[in-house]
Amino acid sequence: MASCAHLDANPMTPLPSNFQAACSDCLAVGGRWVHLRRCLTCDHVGCCDSSPARHASDHARVSGHPVVTSVEPGEHWRWCYFDKVGT
Repeated sequence: MASCAHLDANPMTPLPSNFQAACSDCLAVGGRWVHLRRCLTCDHVGCCDSSPARHASDHARVSGHPVVTSVEPGEHWRWCYFDKVGT
């Protein structure tokens, strides 16, 4: 896969000890999610773009934090919302 400066600046990191496997934005409004994504800048967890609300990509747009990783078991990849590339 391609790379970009954002991916280079945001390496994969372990899950924080206080990790909650839920989209807090969906929980706040009674929404649902399909898969979860974790921001590698601030550890915000949001729902993926296959979910109705797309909170992870909204977080990237609003916060300026471009790189996420999957929190799904067995998945080990990163995605840059700004450059639309992953590793």
